[in-house]
Amino acid sequence: MERLTGWLGMNCKVQQKPLPSNGLTFIHDKEEGMARHYSIKNLFRQMPNALLAQYFQAQGLFVDLDFTGMKEGAPEALFEAWQALSDTQRNPLEMALRQIFDMSCEKGWLAILDEARWQLGADPQAFTSFSDRLSALSSHYARAMITFLDYRACWKGATRFYHADMLSYWRKRRNLPHQRAAVDAASLRELADLISHYFRHAEGRGRHCVVEPYRRNDLDYFFAFPEDHSQQAAEWVNGDFQPRPHNPAFDIVYVYSQQEGKLDLNYRGGRQAVEPLQGVFARAILKLDELPSDPKDERVYDLSPLRERGFPFVFDPWSGIESVAVKKLRLSSTVRSGDRLTLEADPTRDREAVYALMDRALRKAPGHLYNVTQVELLAVVDVHEDKPARKVTIRITHPNSCSLKYDELGLRLRAMLAASGIEPKDMTEAVEPTLEQAEA
Repeated sequence: MERLTGWLGMNCKVQQKPLPSNGLTFIHDKEEGMARHYSIKNLFRQMPNALLAQYFQAQGLFVDLDFTGMKEGAPEALFEAWQALSDTQRNPLEMALRQIFDMSCEKGWLAILDEARWQLGADPQAFTSFSDRLSALSSHYARAMITFLDYRACWKGATRFYHADMLSYWRKRRNLPHQRAAVDAASLRELADLISHYFRHAEGRGRHCVVEPYRRNDLDYFFAFPEDHSQQAAEWVNGDFQPRPHNPAFDIVYVYSQQEGKLDLNYRGGRQAVEPLQGVFARAILKLDELPSDPKDERVYDLSPLRERGFPFVFDPWSGIESVAVKKLRLSSTVRSGDRLTLEADPTRDREAVYALMDRALRKAPGHLYNVTQVELLAVVDVHEDKPARKVTIRITHPNSCSLKYDELGLRLRAMLAASGIEPKDMTEAVEPTLEQAEA
C-alpha cells in the first residue's frame, strides 16, 4: 500500500481514533510477539501451583485450599476462593499480582537480572547462584514470583527498570562533562525541590516530589514522581459506585551516562519543560552552575542520507537483524515554513517503493527544496530461534526523537543506527558534514 499526504499551506482536519478505556491492563509483549491481557484467572493459570500456595499462605489466606491436589493450569478452586474475598482483602493483593504479571516476560526478567547484579554485586557467587536458580525455572511467571517472594530487595528496582524499558521518545542532551552523578540524600532532595519549584510556577502542580536513584550497569537512573493536579475517578468501594478525589503522581525519568557525557530524559508533557528539567538535573546531580550549551545546529540524527536509494544499513550478524528498509519519509520545505510531504510505501515486496513514490511526487518540485525531517524504518529481527522473525517499526524525527526503547531489542537497533551513521555515538566522532547537511 502506498500513501502520499501533504499540507502545503492548506487547512487539514485530522480525526484521531480514541484509545480504549476498559479498565484492563493491556501489555504488548514484543518478545512473545503477542498482546498480553491481564486477568487474575489467567495469572493463576500460568503460575505454578506451589508458588501460588507460597504467595497466598504468606498472606495468611487459603490455608485450607489443597494447592497440591489442584491440576496445574486449572485454577477454578483458587479463583472461586479469590472471588469470595472482600474488597479490603483483595485490592492490595491484586495490585501486587498485576505487577508480578507485568514482570512475567523477557523484559521483566532482564530488568530483574540487572537489579540483582547491582544488589548482589559485592558477592559474585551470590549473583551466579541467583541467576542459575531462576534460569532453571520453567517460565518467566515463576521467575517473577520467586523474585517477589525470595529476593524482595531486587524487586522495586527491577520494576522501575521495566517501566523505563517500556518508554518511548527520549530526549537527548549531549556535551555534558563526564561528572560523577551525586546520589546522596541531599542531592536527591535538591533535585526533587527544583522539579517541584519548576512545575508549581509553570503549571500549578508538583507540590510534592520524590526522587529515586538506581544504578544499572554503567548508567545512573533517576525516577522523579511529582504530584499531579488533583483528579476525580469513579470507583467501586465496598460495593458502592462513587467518585473519589485523589492526587496522582506523574513520572520523569533521567538516564545519565558518565562515560558518554549524555543525559536521556523521558517526560510526557510539553516540549517547553525539557530544557528546564535537564537544567535542574545538571545543577542538583552534576553540580554544574549552568547547563552546558547544546547548539541548535548540532544534529543528533542525520536523516538526509536516507533520501537516497540504496542507503547501506550496517549491522553485525550476531545482532539478529535480518534487514532494514525505509518505509516512510516526511519531507519539509526549505522555502515555506510548515509545508510538508509525507510519503509511505510497503517495503516488503519492493525495498525502494518509497523512493519510487517520492520520484513521482517530486516531478515538478526540485528535491533540494525539501529536507528529510522524519523517517520510519522497517527492521526484520530474529528475536527467538524457534519463532518467526519480527517486524519492528522505528520512527526517527529530526533533531533528536526516536521511538526505540532502551530494552535489549531497542539497544540492538540503536547500535545499528549508530553503525549506519544515523545516530553518532559521540558528536565529536561524527564525520565531516557534507555541504547539503551543513545547509539543512
